Amino acid sequence: MIPRYLVDLSIEDLPVIEKDVIVIGAGIAGLFTALRASENNHSVLMITKKSLLDSNTRYAQGGIAAVISEEDSPAYHREDTLIAGAGLCSEDAVNVLVHEGPEGVSNLISMGTQFDLENGEFALTKEGAHSQRRILHANGDATGYEIVRALSEKATSDPGIDVWDDHFVIDLVTQDGECCGAIVQKPDGHRLYVRGKATILCSGGTGQLYRYTTNPDVATGDGVAMAYRAGALIQDMEFVQFHPTSLCYPGAPRFLISEAVRGEGAVLRNIRGDRFMERYHPQLELAPRDVVARAIISEMEETKSTFVYLDVTHESPDMVKHRFPNIYEFCLQYGLDLTTDWIPVAPAAHYMMGGVKTDLNGETNIRRLFACGEVSSTGVHGANRLASNSLSEAIVFGKRIVDSIIKLPELETKPVIEIDHPRMSTPMQAVVEKRLKLQKVMVRYAGLRRNAQGLGRGLEELKRQLPFFQSVLTKREEYEFANLLTCAILTTESALQREESRGGHFRDDFPEKNDAVWRKHTVLHRLQGMTEERIIHV
Repeated sequence: MIPRYLVDLSIEDLPVIEKDVIVIGAGIAGLFTALRASENNHSVLMITKKSLLDSNTRYAQGGIAAVISEEDSPAYHREDTLIAGAGLCSEDAVNVLVHEGPEGVSNLISMGTQFDLENGEFALTKEGAHSQRRILHANGDATGYEIVRALSEKATSDPGIDVWDDHFVIDLVTQDGECCGAIVQKPDGHRLYVRGKATILCSGGTGQLYRYTTNPDVATGDGVAMAYRAGALIQDMEFVQFHPTSLCYPGAPRFLISEAVRGEGAVLRNIRGDRFMERYHPQLELAPRDVVARAIISEMEETKSTFVYLDVTHESPDMVKHRFPNIYEFCLQYGLDLTTDWIPVAPAAHYMMGGVKTDLNGETNIRRLFACGEVSSTGVHGANRLASNSLSEAIVFGKRIVDSIIKLPELETKPVIEIDHPRMSTPMQAVVEKRLKLQKVMVRYAGLRRNAQGLGRGLEELKRQLPFFQSVLTKREEYEFANLLTCAILTTESALQREESRGGHFRDDFPEKNDAVWRKHTVLHRLQGMTEERIIHV
């Protein structure tokens, strides 16, 4: 069983810190929301388990999607998003995104972000499944880093924002259907209770569920897991986006090679040198990511290879070096020249479309608990995220969250919580082994291709790990594994429930999309006070 709290505690015995707004996580979602909250005279605490620079945002190469060009329009952006989402986007949420995105970009610029210019105008590029050039980028292919740089500098100099690096949020504290704050562990191992009028999850995704991922090691699904334990609705966890082109080369990490490279003309070739995307989709290399990723897997299986090639050698070397300086330099470290060599690539886990279900103002079903960024499920992405919509989503809904918090009354609830369960010690080495085993299970049974037999077997193997929740947990690695195990079970259960193929979810045994039955969401809910009951709404 998955318990309500990961640790034994008496909340009355913990030191208490009070803030208006508690932001859990960093990245663009956490930083932007914290800055907006501070601008509105809220005292803000940002809690990160490493530092402000350690997030998925930092590694976002492609850019941020917003309607800037006169040739573009919110209607075009809306249509592209809905098509990519494969029938499961919330039209209201998409309308919010495409109409409020440009203002969000302006806010980023006012906060110090410097996007690339050409002849005094924003340099816009095009990515997969976009009909227009609407992707703003920075320093060629380092958009995420530039955004995090600008927002981090502003946040650390803001007197209204306290930043706690190297702190781990263990669990959310709830009472009478509202969130009162969180239990936090300090670097020295001591715990405290942080109490706030509003708590915002900005903790990122679940990339570390898989052995091969473009995500940093902090992406362990902490926000989804703690929200689930607290009774929040968790939506669409079966929809995992695998980026088609991560570097696949001996000795190199699974470094992301941006979709923008294909947007600028790169083509995919199998190990025989044949260009193959014309056999899979009329948009060729710019087809939706799930289509491209599965096409690559098919070619790898057919040719008995572990990779395919990305070829941009026919483009101008000067353009490639100028447009993708970081990708060029990274590949060069491993003896690969982007301008003259075909680059070996393979799919890797990249983005979680599902997450903590929110309304149009970022609030969950638990009052005072909000979610923003990849940890959330706003309805924007549906079954498959449109490239570069994630950064836009974070700023648009971050602003809406702060607008909602302004209207909240002060927190009055003072929870009385005591947890004392028999627990056993778990050696650290066992946790490392368990994590690797979990990742292998997810790759094998809940990866790019799935079926009932494999998902059932994977779920059975994952549930054998449930006794871990009875362990005495004291270290970050132990909390992270507990959260990964929770998210792995939720993802696998949702994938087993959805008997069709749609977007990022593909079933060999149900290879067709079934709108008549499955044009709806899966929602998992751990009822308050229950230890085992889990309800799936579809």
